[in-house]
Amino acid sequence: MQENGRKNHTQNNAQMMCRGVRGATVTKENSKEEILAATRELLYTMIRHNEIEPEDVASAYFTVTTDLDAIYPATAARQFGWYDVPLLCGYEISVPGGLQQCVRILLHWNTVKSQQEIVHVYLHEAASLRPDKETIPPIPVEEIELFMQLVKE
Repeated sequence: MQENGRKNHTQNNAQMMCRGVRGATVTKENSKEEILAATRELLYTMIRHNEIEPEDVASAYFTVTTDLDAIYPATAARQFGWYDVPLLCGYEISVPGGLQQCVRILLHWNTVKSQQEIVHVYLHEAASLRPDKETIPPIPVEEIELFMQLVKE
């Protein structure tokens, strides 16, 4: 263990690498509340299934389809206390017939995990974007709200 209580990332001769963690979900409507709720659910699911700590995140890139413009989805990460993580938002390329009202996240994460160990998360209708990935069940809203309360304390 290091002085600050965090695990030594070079244990077991594993080398720290910057890996990408992907996720996507959809919203029910273009509203601040709905975009933030969907983004929180997605981000929390990504964090939980990969055991991600904010201090190990190099940066995060959030995209939305052009029909979502009520709020920046990165606001959800700030609500989780990610004040020191560089965040960026943008629009996803508009493709005819593409999934609408979609929020996507790409985390650049420093980890000793291999590419194969990383869990990419596609929730609800966004699971159609990657049918080759195992479907991950959504996390109860109550668990996400409890997590947000703990972050604020």
